Amino acid sequence: MARRMRPSRAVCLATHPVRRCAESGTPGTGQPFRQMIERDDITGLILAGGRGSRMGGTDKGLQTLRGAPMVMHTMMRLGPQTGELMINANRNVAAYESFGVPVVVDSVPDFAGPLAGMLAGLEQCQTRWMVTAPCDSPFLPTDLVARLAQAIEESGAEMAMPVTIDASGRRQTQPVFLLMPHTALDSLMAYLNGGGRKIDAWAAQHRLAEVEFPDHDAFANINTLDDLRGFESRQ
Repeated sequence: MARRMRPSRAVCLATHPVRRCAESGTPGTGQPFRQMIERDDITGLILAGGRGSRMGGTDKGLQTLRGAPMVMHTMMRLGPQTGELMINANRNVAAYESFGVPVVVDSVPDFAGPLAGMLAGLEQCQTRWMVTAPCDSPFLPTDLVARLAQAIEESGAEMAMPVTIDASGRRQTQPVFLLMPHTALDSLMAYLNGGGRKIDAWAAQHRLAEVEFPDHDAFANINTLDDLRGFESRQ
């Protein structure tokens, strides 16, 4: 049976490059808790369960980019960084199963958003950690998971997400790329049952490390058919 976790409401203070959090202590010692996160103890979950509204209702993960479905590009980027891989999909399940990894379907009805996909993943996850990425992010960093895991190890956080700085200097969190413990299952279920749908708001209930990545474009996602055509023609 999975261990249960009560959410922490501590809010982390920003520093550079990792937003450090109040450290969790090892009971009876007064010392901060540290844990090593191995690649094989992380399951990657690719989120492909949305409506694709901005792409005319098409299934984004199955749209072709440079000769291959977008979800395959994401798999090729995320797969080597994790021990296991799953896809969250709510349509065309057989097509996603053809990629050779388990497919999980939302247990929350009516396309409830990426948090519903995360819940479906946690419900089936067999490792202590799970990291998520959207199916339309074919350029995600190849060191994404290692850097998020390192931030958790060094800061004593429960979760970690990337932060980027765009060309105008605007700081932007990338919450759909989230490394979380399997024990967050109960917290996420309670948040969704209470009507919550925002990843940032749920993650903020936990000790959170924000990790700055220098390449903003690596987190670009393809939301529209025009985006798809633009990336298709880009060298």
